[in-house]
Amino acid sequence: MTEWNSKQYLKFEKERTQPAIDLANRITLSNPQSIIDIGCGPGNSTNVLRSCFPNSYIVGIDKSKDMIMQAKKDYTDIDFMLYDAGGGFSALNRKFDVVFSNACIQWIPDHNSLLRNMMDLLNDNGVLAVQIPINFKEPIHKIISNVTKSEKWKIKFHSSRVMYNLTESEYFDLIAEISSDFCIWTSTYFHRMRGYESIIEWYRGTGLRPYLEELSEDDKNEFEYEILSNIKNVYKVQKNGEIIFKFPRLFFIAVKGSQK
Repeated sequence: MTEWNSKQYLKFEKERTQPAIDLANRITLSNPQSIIDIGCGPGNSTNVLRSCFPNSYIVGIDKSKDMIMQAKKDYTDIDFMLYDAGGGFSALNRKFDVVFSNACIQWIPDHNSLLRNMMDLLNDNGVLAVQIPINFKEPIHKIISNVTKSEKWKIKFHSSRVMYNLTESEYFDLIAEISSDFCIWTSTYFHRMRGYESIIEWYRGTGLRPYLEELSEDDKNEFEYEILSNIKNVYKVQKNGEIIFKFPRLFFIAVKGSQK
């Protein structure tokens, strides 16, 4: 698999950062000493944490070399390290007061084990703060699924995008089991897109990436054109020429109880 592209991802930096701001603002710890940002990407979410908690030690981890390089370049006052969260956290060899993750764990399998491992990273009374995209029922995901599974395209791909998310009910039960207190909520962001091509641009940095990296340049253009044609049939242009791009997200804050 090829690298994540930080420049492509940051074309919608404002929209991608707002959920991190909303999540960080719900953390009520007054003076956390240490914070880890799991799946920090190019550091935009980690910088949100720096703004909220200026006196804390903060480290961002990500498995993408490109993302970490960009983060180190843009935010020199924050520590960043290359690390694959899918392999567990024992190599970090420390605990934190806040474990934060914004739009990352949907790429990592086995959330039952993953969230337990993330909770184990916390000091007593520490806070786990997570945001997960839950937009797989939105038209764009149905379009991508239908196109990639069509007779024309399915032979081009070795595998399809796997959704590792649990249901909202399953997350509720799991978090209730592993925390002493928690809250869980959803928000739907109405992103303003200037045109249909903007939706393609958004997904080039995320959901389309696993498919595009398997295609030749000619196939990429044809594949994107087919996705774009379907988008035009589904998404309505508003009176001002913009397109409403709905993006639901699941949030939760969970507290680790003191060990007795």
